[in-house]
Amino acid sequence: MNIFKLARANVRILEPYQSARRIGGGAKGSIWLNANEYPQPTFYMLRGCNLNRYPDCQPQEMINRYAVYAGVQPNQVLACRGADEGIELMIRAFCEPGQDAILFCPPTYGMYSVSAETFGVECRTVPALDNWQLDLPEIYTRLDGVKVVYICSPNNPTGNIINISDIRKLLEMTDGRTLLVADEAYIDFCPAASLASWLMDYPHLVILRTLSKAFALAGLRCGFTLANADVIQLLLKVIAPYPLSLPVVDIAEQALSIEGIRQTSQRITEINSNRDLLVEELAQCPCVRVVFPSVSNYLLVRFDPAYHVFQTLWDQGMILRDQSKQIGLSDCLRITIGTRLECQSLVAALKALTLSPST
Repeated sequence: MNIFKLARANVRILEPYQSARRIGGGAKGSIWLNANEYPQPTFYMLRGCNLNRYPDCQPQEMINRYAVYAGVQPNQVLACRGADEGIELMIRAFCEPGQDAILFCPPTYGMYSVSAETFGVECRTVPALDNWQLDLPEIYTRLDGVKVVYICSPNNPTGNIINISDIRKLLEMTDGRTLLVADEAYIDFCPAASLASWLMDYPHLVILRTLSKAFALAGLRCGFTLANADVIQLLLKVIAPYPLSLPVVDIAEQALSIEGIRQTSQRITEINSNRDLLVEELAQCPCVRVVFPSVSNYLLVRFDPAYHVFQTLWDQGMILRDQSKQIGLSDCLRITIGTRLECQSLVAALKALTLSPST
């Protein structure tokens, strides 16, 4: 029996998202700068959990704490399994398979397309401008039939903030016809650019957040969707009955305590400092062509292809993220900001690279 033939046609041809863990790094990987994780573990002690009982669908204390942190009301918060589940929930709740479309602006995060294609929803793309800002006139021409527009700010993998004035124009453009989802997975590194305070003014605005980045809890798989109450109620219809386990809720509540947020603030300061230092050092490496500005915990760097940076460093156990297949990102690698020592080791390895005699 050919099980493959029983699968849905769109799933048979689906190209899965190549996460950092799927790509791997070989047994000798020692410096992992490919997944935008915090480089060192956080330490939280599990408190008593009655694991014989199911958790609440939306644990109130955790919701309340994140609402305070984000500056919104509790009824504007939905807890989910990372921002990735928030991406999927929007499609499940609002898009008719084979009829509606989503729209996004590459180069950007790859899960928007994978989630849509999984559910048989059309993907439309409007490439970003050369400065990686929105092409608003072109977006406008492609909105017919689009139910959800995704924008990522800070954008992954480019690291830039989308112009606030352009986002406001896009919100006005989509009012009454399309939901606008702002993926703010990295906003903790640049909180002044958050759109959370705009929710009451724009009923079709939705914001995705996560504890994976600045909170250093990528392994927890805990995120939040911020939206007005009517959107939240629709998402609650399609979310799993128990999306977060009790241990996840326990650790998330600790991370969102006063002390947990203080530690997160310290991590942000550390990462921003290491990023600024790494920018300076990379500029001195002969193999580097461009270091693009970033407000997040990663840098996008264009390298001279003659140095074969990605594979050479991979073989040395330094794992970066190749972005060269994305539109406009030829010869580009994304580098997660690691510890100060990891950054220094990376720079030393790059400076040691030489061109082969045949180049």
